[in-house]
Amino acid sequence: MSEIRENPAPPSPNPTSPNPTSQNPTSTGVPSEPRGVAEGDDQITLSLRGGDAGQVVIEVGGEVDMLTSPQLRSVLLEQFAPDAGVELVVLHLDGVTFLGTSGLAALIEVREAAHRSGVELRLACTARRVLRPLTIAGLVPLFDIHDSTELALAST
Repeated sequence: MSEIRENPAPPSPNPTSPNPTSQNPTSTGVPSEPRGVAEGDDQITLSLRGGDAGQVVIEVGGEVDMLTSPQLRSVLLEQFAPDAGVELVVLHLDGVTFLGTSGLAALIEVREAAHRSGVELRLACTARRVLRPLTIAGLVPLFDIHDSTELALAST
């Protein structure tokens, strides 16, 4: 599964005492918790939720770059497994703060994997910081992009 990474905690005032901030303060241990932590510049959050039967919504937050794109790729590819029973994946990207070339490459790769497995992939996004890199790279026509998750789920 995906690894949850944390930023190093600031040094403790007393070097011999354990640092109480070394644990993720937002971690609750609840199974529906996001698969990443958005505490630093090199972090990503991925929250999965089911829609109707065969539908999965993945909300992405943080930076999608060379450090985090493998995690995004892995979570998405899991949805395309034959035994996953998924027909539609909506990738909600408005929480993304940076989309680098590695993130663009991951999106292209998962798009191709979705097509090979017969799963429909839709993007939900209005954020310029995501749409601009997609536009500059000439990738907008490759994706089914909607203004909201609700519209992406409702689209036929």
